[in-house]
Amino acid sequence: MTRRRSISLMAAALVASATFGAYGITAAPSSASAAPPVAADATEITHWNAVAASTLAAVPGPNGGAPPAFQINMGMTQGAVYDAVNAIGPKQYRPYLLDRRFGAKASTDAAVATAAYDVLSAIVSSAPERAPFLNRDALLDTLDAEYDDSLGAIDNGQFKNQGISAGHAAADAMLAARADDGRFGPSQWVPDGSAGHWTPLLNAAGMPLLDPTPWVGGVEPFFIESASQFRTVPPLELDSDAYAEELAEVQELGRAVGSTRSDDETYIAKWWQSAPILSWNEVSRQLIERNDLNAADSARLLALQNLSGADAAINCWNDKYYYDFWRPWNAIPRADEDGNADTVAEPGWTALITAPYPEHPSGHNCLDTAHVTILRMYFGDVIEGGFQITSASGLLAPTEQKVRTFDTFSQPLAELIDARIWAGLHFRHADVQGQQLGVNVAEYGAEHYLGAVGR
Repeated sequence: MTRRRSISLMAAALVASATFGAYGITAAPSSASAAPPVAADATEITHWNAVAASTLAAVPGPNGGAPPAFQINMGMTQGAVYDAVNAIGPKQYRPYLLDRRFGAKASTDAAVATAAYDVLSAIVSSAPERAPFLNRDALLDTLDAEYDDSLGAIDNGQFKNQGISAGHAAADAMLAARADDGRFGPSQWVPDGSAGHWTPLLNAAGMPLLDPTPWVGGVEPFFIESASQFRTVPPLELDSDAYAEELAEVQELGRAVGSTRSDDETYIAKWWQSAPILSWNEVSRQLIERNDLNAADSARLLALQNLSGADAAINCWNDKYYYDFWRPWNAIPRADEDGNADTVAEPGWTALITAPYPEHPSGHNCLDTAHVTILRMYFGDVIEGGFQITSASGLLAPTEQKVRTFDTFSQPLAELIDARIWAGLHFRHADVQGQQLGVNVAEYGAEHYLGAVGR
């Protein structure tokens, strides 16, 4: 059975602001003397990014398909693709793991396809079957077919072979580095039934609904120095005025029945119940193509974005189990236990949407903001012509709009804070702290990794 990997490179000069330069986010030199005679475009890079997203999203949650683990797998894939592309031709950026050079005319398309295929097939093949994985063989067959198509479109010869070698080397380096990184390790949760601590909901059989990937906070990070490097500000004190105000807000707006939120707010809360990895990689593909980013810059953007997202997930899940803070549906029915005279207990209160892990900080906000922080470094906040996000939320009715357009990156981030309150999932403080964690992680990664050579 054949394997395949694909990437795309394109010529463009985009990122020239002082903000970008501060993190080494600069476009490749445009002079003819500094570039290969024919620069590969980004078609294969965006193609394999889409293949990776659809493949990894199809893995069952407990086997690594839940959003935080999905993000780690996506980081591994895009990190290998970056190293494969970066190893070909004049050295523009510092490698992540692969410190080898290949021929200047080596096929970048072959390198991308091979790096992506090797990592994806390894992840799918080796995922432990903690839940039935009935589509495993089908996913592997699809990857084989995609790889065959990518390699089949490249002329046979030494340049194709060199590209394949670069892809294998990059994937091997990534897989070796992540061999004992803590994935699928022990749960981070220590049950505590006292006030302020999270307790899981129960299913119809009376069994606890638990996190499908509770080990994420114990995984070795990619960029940051430890899984708790950017520990968030703690949850609000239960006896504080601020906590009482935030509990009252979500108690009123986030309830499943009788909420004062509008129909549009209910729709938005449900619309955001979609994996951030799918949303922001979709946006990146749009902007890469629209701005004609070359292969080196496209691979770097997707690597910074997804490796930062992976570290945001790791640090966020480490925080979640460190604080073990209760969700609104724990806190509101038990408000008579919080020692706060300004909170009102409401037995039987239920949220519009639930999640099977502790509250603080907001995982969605951690991941979304890490992605957006990197995208802003490349494209700024205001996007001419806007960008589209397609929701994969299973909570939307067939008639409800899946695709929405935004003009700035600030718009979805501001909306997301409110959306998680309208959903009954979070207190506002957890949303704000999640966004701060995402910014901190992404800025650290961009400052310390994949920088332009000579900076």
